[in-house]
Parts: sequence; C-alpha cells; structure tokens
Amino acid sequence: QVRLMESGGGLVQPGGSLRLSCSGTGIDFSGHHVSWYRQAPGTERELIATISSLSSSGVRTNYASSVAGRFTVSRELPKNMVFLQMNNLAPEDTGVYFCYAERQTRSYWGQGTQVTVSS
Repeated sequence: QVRLMESGGGLVQPGGSLRLSCSGTGIDFSGHHVSWYRQAPGTERELIATISSLSSSGVRTNYASSVAGRFTVSRELPKNMVFLQMNNLAPEDTGVYFCYAERQTRSYWGQGTQVTVSS
C-alpha cells in the first residue's frame, strides 16, 4: 500500500524559513513526478512546485510564479524523500501543504501539513 506523509509544518514569522518533508512508503520516488500543492482557507488547491522523475535527460523542477526564487524542491534518493525548502515566507504562504506523486495513470496524495506565517 502506498502512503505519503508530510512533515515539517508549523508557525513561522514573516521572513522566516521552513523545510517540509514528504516520505513515501510502498513507492519509489525516483520513478514518479512529485509535486507540492498548498491550499489556503476558502481557496482551491494550488500547484506550487514539481520535481520530475529521474530520466536519461535529467531532473527538471518547476515552480509557480508566487514561490519562484523563494522555494526549492529537492529529492533525496537513499531516503526516498522529497523536500520543499521555503525561504522568505510571507503571510500569503499560509495554508495546508500537500505532497503528490504521479506516474502514468496512478497518483497519490499525502494528508497535508499546516504552515502558518504570522507575527
């Protein structure tokens, strides 16, 4: 059974940093595109960062314009984990952050971790 679990959320002041982690069991992250989504209260879930599966052409990352230059998505293969380093956080970054993995016709969600940016 595939399970994704996020961790690392919490309360941080504006300008601060957090590092979110997504661990996977029953799944090999190297063969999946892994994305981070966030959902603020009253809004739809928003795609903010993606790291592609490993391929002969290398690894690609993509970011939403709202987080580009501040957030970095990375993958650690030996631990089968994906990370989201978030710097210079702002109140509008507040929300529940979800890990999402997909490969061909199969996709999986984590349960989410709350990030609150407030002074």
